[in-house]
Amino acid sequence: MHRTARRSAALAGAAGLVALGAFAAPASADTAENASLSVLHGVPDTPVDVWVNDELTLDDFQPGDLAGPLDLPAGSYSVAITAPDATDTSDPVIGPVDLPLEAGGNYTAVAHLDAEGSPTATLFTNDTSPTAAGEGRLTVRHVAAAPAVDVLADGTAVVSGLENPDEDVLDLPAGTVSAAVAAAGTTDPVLGPTDVTVAEGVNTIVYAWGSLDDDTLALATQTIDGLHSAPDGVPGGLTGAAASTGSVTTVVALTVGASLVGLLLVASAVMLTRAVRTQRVRESGRSTEHHPA
Repeated sequence: MHRTARRSAALAGAAGLVALGAFAAPASADTAENASLSVLHGVPDTPVDVWVNDELTLDDFQPGDLAGPLDLPAGSYSVAITAPDATDTSDPVIGPVDLPLEAGGNYTAVAHLDAEGSPTATLFTNDTSPTAAGEGRLTVRHVAAAPAVDVLADGTAVVSGLENPDEDVLDLPAGTVSAAVAAAGTTDPVLGPTDVTVAEGVNTIVYAWGSLDDDTLALATQTIDGLHSAPDGVPGGLTGAAASTGSVTTVVALTVGASLVGLLLVASAVMLTRAVRTQRVRESGRSTEHHPA
């Protein structure tokens, strides 16, 4: 377990929700020059419409919904946030705002409440570094109107004193964790417990969002896969439990092996046929010598 440095950048008010607007941009074929963006709406009871370059992009985006990820060309996007069912951007709630996205970045923008219950937003940079073989990553993010919390795994605190809008990242053996959220220094859950799957080579991101006082606390989950390191997973034989690359290698090896066996069988058959023919010719010659015409 390790506590990450605060890699999230707090944005003023709900203006961070402008990240939603990037969904209007067409994806580029060159993914190395793109950014990956997901957006979580974590403000209770507040649906919104999102406009990009004066075009409606997300209609009635609901609390608890996760949009994306999209592979987006790096650059800036002009975004405006309006009340639901607005006909244009002439009376925006937020914006228009220019949102810059850097090439190669993997982000999640979260519109949420701060610890005191005021609307705000945070842009998180998702950890996509490789995981060790047999391990997955669990990221816990506190974006709820609540004081500092402890995160419990199977009843034991694995994250302590997590404050809004911070995160903690843990690399764990792949498996299922019974996770709960409790007030810092306690073990009485205010949220959960719930089973969370930590999959090999996957960053599973769990968000605690909503409001403790308003009894709207909830969990949202996001996953980012493809984080396997070399070797790609732990071999699992031919049962389907092996990692994908290992399975492909096994299949290729079996295919090549079967081909070689086939070639050997064909070669053996040819050699046997030739031997039989030779033997028959020899026997025919002997028969001619003993019985001349």
